[in-house]
Amino acid sequence: MKRLVTGTAALGAATLGYAVGFERRHWTLRTAELPVLAPGARPIRILHVSDLHMLPGQESKQRWVAALDRLEPDLVVNTGDNLAHPKAVPSVLRALGPLLARPGVFVFGSNDYYAPKPKNPARYLMPRGRKKRIHGRHLPWRDLRAAFIERGWLDLTHVRRLVSIAGQEVFAAGVDDPHLHRDRYGDIAGRPGGGAVLRLGITHSPEPRVLDPFATDGYDLVLAGHTHGGQLRVPGIGALVTNCELDRSRARGASRWGAHMWLHVSAGLGTSPYAPVRFACPPEASLLTLVPRGTRVPNPQKPARRQAPSDVR
Repeated sequence: MKRLVTGTAALGAATLGYAVGFERRHWTLRTAELPVLAPGARPIRILHVSDLHMLPGQESKQRWVAALDRLEPDLVVNTGDNLAHPKAVPSVLRALGPLLARPGVFVFGSNDYYAPKPKNPARYLMPRGRKKRIHGRHLPWRDLRAAFIERGWLDLTHVRRLVSIAGQEVFAAGVDDPHLHRDRYGDIAGRPGGGAVLRLGITHSPEPRVLDPFATDGYDLVLAGHTHGGQLRVPGIGALVTNCELDRSRARGASRWGAHMWLHVSAGLGTSPYAPVRFACPPEASLLTLVPRGTRVPNPQKPARRQAPSDVR
């Protein structure tokens, strides 16, 4: 019994050391091909970035994110939770700097508005605990928004816009963070107009109460973050929680939502500074290649391939 207890403790310590010391810094590029464009449209490459949870001094993360510009995406989509500290705005701008010169759209999440606070991690395993909100001090989200807009990115918070991407029209709309109940879908409700090749929705938290009206209004693709992919995943089981009402099977990656719409949830690039662990769920950004509907793609509901940071060119 003593050997069993000792062995279990050693395994637990090794797992925790891996989750804290290695995996949470194992920046990963996830790729997928999604058949969501209008027939005859040319492919569009979207870089989906979410949940940076940036702290000043996280230079490895900043360098890796900046290097994603080499992928030459047609559009960058940022689905929020950029900040984890009141002084992190310059660090976020250094990380996203090259990408800010490309077409981009964004919405914010709860950790753009409020700093994280120490919490009992076990409460995320309990439904009541997930519903309880514990806000930290206010973060300088207005400064971050002004910097994004100054560099040409479009704030899609409760806004509908027709934008030109790679010479093609994309209809895009977004909502404020449903996790904080700041969403007002009624402000953007209605079927997208125009002859856009893509109808794109974005939100921070992928709450079904928001996804359903996007699908009803005829959107082709919705991008979201927030879940961290579950953050701690059990091999063979997957995510234990999503920290929202989304089912665990959709905690990261692409899936169908209804008969027409696709959903892509980013597992994100950060963690709360008070829970700096990831297991079987490395931090990630996603490069999505969008192709016309009806195109045969290899298993589109799962990443086509996974690349380590050294593979980013």
